[in-house]
Amino acid sequence: MLEVLIYGRGGQGNVTAAEILAGAAFEDGLYSQGYPFFGSERMGSPVQAYVRLDQQPIRLRSQIRHPDILLIQDETLATDVNILGAVKAGGTIIANTRKRPEELQALTPARVWTLPALQIAMDVIGRPNTNVVMLGAFAAITGAVSLEAIQRAARRRFPGAVGERNCEAARRAYELALTERKGHEADTRIGGAARH
Repeated sequence: MLEVLIYGRGGQGNVTAAEILAGAAFEDGLYSQGYPFFGSERMGSPVQAYVRLDQQPIRLRSQIRHPDILLIQDETLATDVNILGAVKAGGTIIANTRKRPEELQALTPARVWTLPALQIAMDVIGRPNTNVVMLGAFAAITGAVSLEAIQRAARRRFPGAVGERNCEAARRAYELALTERKGHEADTRIGGAARH
């Protein structure tokens, strides 16, 4: 079973990201569940959403305390030691930040990938909605779901032009992450500065 924690701020589409990822996994033939964790949070407060993916039925219904994969949607949360330290050893963190991976790597035993999801969202969608952008990178880095399934699930959630812009943003993040994954395993900053 693959357990994913999506961490961001209220209003950033964390719950929507979980729904889209769970829907995409289902389209790819996996069992999935996606659900939010709500406390007394308000707009702008840290929010968590959870996704489980497996090839067998999922009976577990609890919070995910030690995820295999952590998606951080808000750059201001990228150095939250409590959440970074919760990722399983050997796990993966994909963070929306311009920071270099090694700036976060000292805080966690997980493999850290960083990408400018906010920039991609603003360039393509015209709004600071990074959720589908992050899912594009997730598909490339993990291979757990296909980009096409992410795009189909995004189109269902956001019909029309908004859905198409989200799909294009996901594609850009996917291609950027895939290129980095294949060509620069040592430097996991996606879309980073020139290499030496």
